[in-house]
Amino acid sequence: MKKLTAAEIRRMFLEYFKEHGHSEEPSAPLVPIDDPSLLWINSGVATLKKYFDGRVIPTNPRIVNAQKSIRTNDIENVGRTARHHTFFEMLGNFSIGDYFKEEAIIRAWDFLTNEKWIGFDRELLSVTVHPEDNEAYDIWKDKIGIPEERIIRLEGNFWDIGEGPSGPNSEIFYDRGPTFGDDFSDPELYPGGENERYLEIWNLVFSEFNHNPDHTYTPLPKKNIDTGMGLERMASVIQEVPTNFDTDLFMPIIHSVEKVSGEKYGEDDVKDTAFKVIADHIRTVAFAIGDGALPSNEGRGYVLRRLLRRAVRFAKQLGINKPFMYELVPVVGEVMQDFYPQVKEKEAFIMKVIKNEEERFHETLNEGLAILNGVIEKAKASGNTIVSGADAFKLYDTYGFPFELTEEFAEEAGVEVDRAGFDEEMENQRKRARAARLDVDSMHVQSEVLGNIHEQSEFIGYDQLSCETKIIALLHNGELVAHASEGDEIQFMLERTPFYAESGGQIADKGIITSDTFIIDVKDVKKAPNGQHLHTAVVRSGEVSEKTEVLAEVNPELRKMTIKNHTATHLLHKALKTVLGEHVNQAGSYVGPDRLRFDFSHFGQVTKEELEKIEAIVNEKIWADIPVQIEQKPIGEAKEMGAMALFGEKYGNIVRVVSVGDYSIELCGGCHVPATSTIGLFKIESEGGIGAGTRRIEAVTGQEAYHSIKNEEALLTNAAALLKSNPKDIVTKVSALLVEMKDLQRENESLSAKLGNSQLTDILATAQQIDDVTVLAARVDVKDNNALRQMIDELKQKVSKGVIVLGAAADEKVLLAAGVTEDLKNGNFHAGKIVNHVASLCGGKGGGRPDMAMAGAKDASKLDEALHSVYDYVKSV
Repeated sequence: MKKLTAAEIRRMFLEYFKEHGHSEEPSAPLVPIDDPSLLWINSGVATLKKYFDGRVIPTNPRIVNAQKSIRTNDIENVGRTARHHTFFEMLGNFSIGDYFKEEAIIRAWDFLTNEKWIGFDRELLSVTVHPEDNEAYDIWKDKIGIPEERIIRLEGNFWDIGEGPSGPNSEIFYDRGPTFGDDFSDPELYPGGENERYLEIWNLVFSEFNHNPDHTYTPLPKKNIDTGMGLERMASVIQEVPTNFDTDLFMPIIHSVEKVSGEKYGEDDVKDTAFKVIADHIRTVAFAIGDGALPSNEGRGYVLRRLLRRAVRFAKQLGINKPFMYELVPVVGEVMQDFYPQVKEKEAFIMKVIKNEEERFHETLNEGLAILNGVIEKAKASGNTIVSGADAFKLYDTYGFPFELTEEFAEEAGVEVDRAGFDEEMENQRKRARAARLDVDSMHVQSEVLGNIHEQSEFIGYDQLSCETKIIALLHNGELVAHASEGDEIQFMLERTPFYAESGGQIADKGIITSDTFIIDVKDVKKAPNGQHLHTAVVRSGEVSEKTEVLAEVNPELRKMTIKNHTATHLLHKALKTVLGEHVNQAGSYVGPDRLRFDFSHFGQVTKEELEKIEAIVNEKIWADIPVQIEQKPIGEAKEMGAMALFGEKYGNIVRVVSVGDYSIELCGGCHVPATSTIGLFKIESEGGIGAGTRRIEAVTGQEAYHSIKNEEALLTNAAALLKSNPKDIVTKVSALLVEMKDLQRENESLSAKLGNSQLTDILATAQQIDDVTVLAARVDVKDNNALRQMIDELKQKVSKGVIVLGAAADEKVLLAAGVTEDLKNGNFHAGKIVNHVASLCGGKGGGRPDMAMAGAKDASKLDEALHSVYDYVKSV
């Protein structure tokens, strides 16, 4: 067995399968593109689902990839076990309806045992198969030559995620030797058992069934192969180290943490856990931020915030009490740049985001500790020696406190924490997270109708909006048909089509298809599995037949408006990068005839000044009448030109480059104007956040921009008319009115004060002396509680040993306030109790401090009677 670095293992795996006819699929971003069923890309097959369920037919049915992945269902185990990670790489080879079990098994065995490749000792490899999968069993035994005692049948060897492709699987195990277990009386010491000796290194899934919606299983029209090999685990075996964390993927990070902390890895189990947690979590966070996710309180952002805070908490066990995680980003970039240059390229931005988040948490940490101390004191004061699971979970969920930390602080204070209650709260949260995604299909049941249509359909719509062509395939209710009638909703393919299929944010064209005998209204166009344009339409009149010659016509006005918006999105994208920074990436878009929507990643708000600058730049480029040039280029040449690729899109060897002079260069398959002046005008309608680290701009161009401006102009004209002014003078007029309004407010306040003073004089004249207490109970004319409170305060300054109750009727409600002077505050008179007594007589209630209290009631007819009762109340105390 060769000693290989992780980078060499990855490269060797890809090279092996490319030598055997596989095409390499690039590693997709961790943030899923157009897949709401996933929070993160969590496996090598996650980005290939469209091939497995037949929605898209790949150019080459043999695929190999190395896919970065995130799984967060076992965060609490990370650092405590040898192989749990939140970020990992999955190496996989796939067959979409091409080879099946025999070649998959042969390829895996050859790669693992051939001296040219990994070169494992064959005697150290064992396999598991499903009990009913005799075919796989026989291939391992007869074709590969593995002895029967090293082929274990396990009931759990069946891969199934619900609806869609499923099937038995076969796992390959490596025997790490007696150092990791030699007690064969242990019932778990076998390949597939819970032990450290026999390590699973590769899983081969044989997708041969459709799991149908009614939970029956039927044979797949096309059988598939899906395999997965964890790079971290394979590296630990080849590098002969006890855990994944001891490989060259993690040790450079751990060494950096040693320098920051002054502690040594490998000397203390508790501290080793902290080293591992930090090394794992910084990889996850750095890669996720590089792929467009940002810390927040929801979704992906919440996961990142939780991971960072968990790492910071464990860092305290190493004596690190300052922001430091951001300093590890360059190390992650160095370790991974052989295959993933993005972390290195976005290093400064990733560091900035992480540092900001760390600083924020260090501030929050003190607040969380204060709350924890309050919870503990509350528990002790009530005679309870247990902190509730709900309180412990709130600290964990809101402030990032691991349960163990809460438990440790509680123990020091002499109380316990309800672990069962905490676990229940945690499970409830997991259920809520699962439920939020239950209604979204992960993979579709495989259908072969569209996949079996191989007739070519040529798109000519970049240059032509109409053409004579022929219907080459006609479908109704998902099945191929020869005819369709008036009123039917149909799908069809054309030999040549001018209709653009929805792609890259640009919506599909609309229009009509006509012949001598029928008219069809085209509603939508999408790409079929083999790449043809699949038109969805309604038969307006006549009967449609397959193979009919037709005239296809795109609605030219809708297309003309759409292309203005599409080119404008390119100008906007570049302007955003210019004003906000190069970290801005497109995160989604809508390009239609009515408007454009552009979603982009950005950390922070966009100011009014920045937005105005962005809008101005786009309009300057429009008015400069810059030619738009479209070329087909090899992808390498396009990248050398500086062409921007859309985040998460996959491109072939030859790409379409859309250049707006030398200002904007993007890879794009959409439709565009010939020169920027065609757009006419660009106007931003709105801008705001739509999620963690993602913002959205809505804008209009051309005649829609003109209409928007005219609408605003009409509002301005109407406002000017109301102000008896003209639009040009409206600012001066409004400023003058504001000054006038402030003067009137001051005058009103002065008059109110005089009125209040007059009322105070009248109230003081009604004072009654009960023993040595002065009692004032009166109805007053005020509009709100603030005025009532102010009158109480002023009266308290004018009497000694006073009990004061005032009431007012405003908007059919009763307002009440009571005050007790300082010299009576600690005696028998309590303002809260007094005001509650009065309020109860008017159908209300209230309360407050001993010296000042407020109340509200409903029955104003009882107000005078209730106020009069104050005198009897004081006499009775």
